[in-house]
Amino acid sequence: MPDRLTPIPRAFFNRDPREVSRDLLGKLLVRREGRAKLIGRIVELEAYLGADDPAAHSFAGRTARNAVLFGPPGFAYVYFIYGNHYCLNVSCLPDGMPGGILFRALEPLTGIPAMARARDVTINNPRDLIRLATGPGRLAEAFGITRDRDNGKDLTSNRSDLYLADDDSPKPRILTTPRIGITKAADLALRYVVAGNRFVSGPKLRQSSG
Repeated sequence: MPDRLTPIPRAFFNRDPREVSRDLLGKLLVRREGRAKLIGRIVELEAYLGADDPAAHSFAGRTARNAVLFGPPGFAYVYFIYGNHYCLNVSCLPDGMPGGILFRALEPLTGIPAMARARDVTINNPRDLIRLATGPGRLAEAFGITRDRDNGKDLTSNRSDLYLADDDSPKPRILTTPRIGITKAADLALRYVVAGNRFVSGPKLRQSSG
């Protein structure tokens, strides 16, 4: 369990999503629930490049739905997909330039019983932990993330009940693959994972160093 949490500053996100993704792996997602905290280590991300990326929500231009991606960096963009789950993203690049990162998987660290209740799963052994926050929909459900509650939330401030933090853990070894679960620009190697981490989602990986 992390001893010291430092919110990640906004300047960290004011860069190309590919650069941010590499540096964000191994950092923490924190949800404050009253006096309790849910904390997960980020082990899998996908970068979306805005106007130059056909798979990005911002590719067709600014709308009421995707406006957060066109705003300042470091804010939560939450959308609903397939009629049954939410996905969490963080905005990148300067204000007015769309770009973002999708959170695909976390390694649960703190607040595991609360995550299990939110997911309506039972934890009987270490393998069951993988069911908590492996995959973007499970991750959002475990942390109680919804569009109404969290879209537009400042992820750089610990005054927010949902934020990103650093506990000074060593930088992990990073691998890259094509993004998964999409059809447009699916060949681009914009999925970033912590090498060897069992909480990474998707089928068996054919990874290359990145």
